[in-house]
Amino acid sequence: MRTLMKCMGLLLLVLGCACASTRPAVLEPVPPHQTFTLESAKLKETRHITVYLPPGYAATPEARFPVLYMPDGGLKEDFPHLATTVDAAIRAGELRPLIIVGIENTVRRRDMTGPTTVASDREVAPVIGGSAEFRAFIHEELMPEVERRYRVTRERAIIGESLAGYFIVETFFLQPELFDTYLALSPSLWWNAESLVKEAGERLAARPDLRAGLYVSSADETDIVPAVARLGEVLRASAPPGLKWEVEPRPDLRHDNIYRKSSPGVLRKWLPPVKTAEGSH
Repeated sequence: MRTLMKCMGLLLLVLGCACASTRPAVLEPVPPHQTFTLESAKLKETRHITVYLPPGYAATPEARFPVLYMPDGGLKEDFPHLATTVDAAIRAGELRPLIIVGIENTVRRRDMTGPTTVASDREVAPVIGGSAEFRAFIHEELMPEVERRYRVTRERAIIGESLAGYFIVETFFLQPELFDTYLALSPSLWWNAESLVKEAGERLAARPDLRAGLYVSSADETDIVPAVARLGEVLRASAPPGLKWEVEPRPDLRHDNIYRKSSPGVLRKWLPPVKTAEGSH
């Protein structure tokens, strides 16, 4: 009888999942936005881009705006909640007006990871280690297209979590001039036996004139907390004077909620309204 009931329960679960899969996906609410596609020679594929424009963009044709780039930036990924956060903060006067450029994923673990010598890392996905090509796509193809389509300043920021956070920290160390502000939420710094952390001191020493902003956090995760803490120790010992940085443990948050829970405060802190002689704008 117990075996029969277990089988019946499994059958109901399978049928329920099958019915659920036929329902249309419910998209999360998102502020007004634009989309375009970009044929990438670097990645040899078409990439879908979603763009949020701040309040007042159309009404002030002479104004230019900084850009916040985001991996995991599709409409079924992190773009809706981040754009909602940014829109609310701008309208409340708590964030400088900015443009968001969301990059929808195709092969996420390929794009977000660099090479690795660790066997267990190579089991994460069939294709990994493509971060250099993804970075070249952003720098050489996406940024020029954004500058062609929209009124932007030279100020650029980037935000992401988990493997996207790893990509952001890797970009900071390998090509720090690409962005002004790097916001990495619980980055997967365990990748390749923490090579980014181990090489951080040497890389920082090689750039004594570096001027940028770097924020790194960690949720309550045993595989990420130690590596982020060790990066904090390196920054305390070796950060150049022009680097504004913060390493923030967030043991109150989990890997699955740190982006939504912490990004509103992080963005308000790192991209606040710009103060002018007449006040803020």
